[in-house]
Amino acid sequence: MLVYAACILSRRVPRGCCRRWCAAPQPLVHIRSASAAEPGTRRSNGEQLWEAVSYIPFSRARLGSFFQEQPVLRNPFLEDALLRGYLRRHLPQEVIISDLCAFGERVANEVDMWGRECEVTPPQLVQFDPWGRRVDHIVTSPAWNRMKDLSAREGLVATGYERSFGEWSRVYQMSKLYIFSPSSGLYTCPLAMTDGAAKVIQSIGAPWPTDEAYSRLTTRQPERFWTSGQWMTERQGGSDVGSGTETVAVVQPDGSYKLHGFKWFTSATDADMTLTLARVRDRTGATTPGSRGLSLFYAEVSRDEDGRLRGIEVQRLKDKLGTDRCQLLMGISLKEGRGVASIANMLTITRIHNSVSAAAAMRRVVQLAREYATRRSTFWKASKDHPLHMQTLARMEVETRGAFLLVMDVCRLLGHEESGKATQLDTDLCPYPPLFASLQALAVVTPGYLDCVEYWEGTTNVLSLDVLRSVARSSGMVLHAYFTQVKVQDQRRSLSDKCIYAVYDRAEQECEVHFTIQNPVLLHPPGSVSTGALLIDHASWKGASPSDTYAALRWCEQDLCPVVSKQIRGCYDPAPHRLMLLWCSTDRPKPEPSLILLPLCWQLLCLTLIL
Repeated sequence: MLVYAACILSRRVPRGCCRRWCAAPQPLVHIRSASAAEPGTRRSNGEQLWEAVSYIPFSRARLGSFFQEQPVLRNPFLEDALLRGYLRRHLPQEVIISDLCAFGERVANEVDMWGRECEVTPPQLVQFDPWGRRVDHIVTSPAWNRMKDLSAREGLVATGYERSFGEWSRVYQMSKLYIFSPSSGLYTCPLAMTDGAAKVIQSIGAPWPTDEAYSRLTTRQPERFWTSGQWMTERQGGSDVGSGTETVAVVQPDGSYKLHGFKWFTSATDADMTLTLARVRDRTGATTPGSRGLSLFYAEVSRDEDGRLRGIEVQRLKDKLGTDRCQLLMGISLKEGRGVASIANMLTITRIHNSVSAAAAMRRVVQLAREYATRRSTFWKASKDHPLHMQTLARMEVETRGAFLLVMDVCRLLGHEESGKATQLDTDLCPYPPLFASLQALAVVTPGYLDCVEYWEGTTNVLSLDVLRSVARSSGMVLHAYFTQVKVQDQRRSLSDKCIYAVYDRAEQECEVHFTIQNPVLLHPPGSVSTGALLIDHASWKGASPSDTYAALRWCEQDLCPVVSKQIRGCYDPAPHRLMLLWCSTDRPKPEPSLILLPLCWQLLCLTLIL
């Protein structure tokens, strides 16, 4: 059955209606019912006339003719002018440029599809075989296994330990991971743990069997390559492993230890080995409480001839970016009573890896957004031709450039330290970039699970306390190191733009004021100021582009230290912070509300007068 509805909109409606249609003539509109004509039935004149009418997009429940053209992932190395400029400045070897170019082409055309397969095919835990025996197989996708082979062949861990390019080997390694990370399907997680474990074994200098493990962690041969796990967190969770670790280690006759415990949050459970923490029991069965009682243990994750895990039971997979849970293993003590201090090297490496991943995610989003702007049309023109849209992309580009330079500067410092060329200034610089880079990433890449970058190796408060501890241990030399670094970069600059000089001087002054204030609230500005210094330093390079200069200007236009700026204007008072702590305390009397409201009202009044 066909039902037709048509009207000529330029004519009057039938008498009796009170409206006049005055629109331009429109094509014939029809409504087709779900039922069709009977077979063999002759079509009416209306049906024959209908076939002569031009095609209507939504006839027969069609979706219409518009489908948005998707952005195309191109070679991430060739698309990143800042990365190529940075390498031309610091590491201009042709072999590196050609290797990264070829790797970027493979990432765009092959590896990215593997990463998508890893995302849509998460690991599955098979706890029992068909005969009811406990096997705890973690079944991963074929793409995940290809990622492991690729990581070995491309030297994504080995490059940092071969040191073929001296103190710049880490920059080379992290540049490759920077290209790989957004397409890795989170395989960068086991790579970070593998790199960290290799660093711990190297720093401790542990004997067999860890020397064999070190060679496997850093090899380029896929058949020998191992990945490592990091099994620290237990049921209590959080960063306080000193009081939250319940796993105990009992010494065996052969000198090894048997560990009894439940690791609630394990990274890379399908790894070939792991580093973990436990408390050693003495002959009386007693353990030492706190961080002083924790020891670091090395354990291989292997299976017996029947395919069952040796001494480990996997309880279940946790639905959180590929993390799992485990229980029980045999281990060898690496540093008895010095577990937390020994694992510090692993945390440093994994934090740097996460910072690289954060900056890489920002770059990938900007690349795709820029590509999409050439394909998306709104209001009769492409998105790239809309000033507001381009302003948003420019802000994202500036944030991304700042994060990249900050992270690469940390990689440079790591390479200097490992090659024995680190100065006292390099040694004193403290590890704030993981915190700052992850916060920048959150500002650029808001969808998805990127907030895990910030919390994976500690929350903002935990990382801030790490910075304060570094300041205290160095008797303030860490702060002096940052200020000196800014001055050194200031002496190297060669830009003639007076605006750059003015902005740089203001950043330097704010940096100096900030370093005189001991307050955890103020730990973000060193990242802002140092990033501004690095952007200006790169823009001062003779091979810099106009985009480098623009990024430096845009970055330094912002208020790099809002709290210091308020203090200079006389409207910052730390008293409300102290009063809030007093209010939240359970063992002190609560202050009157007026004591809290009065300073806040005074600050609002000062702000109103200034504005």
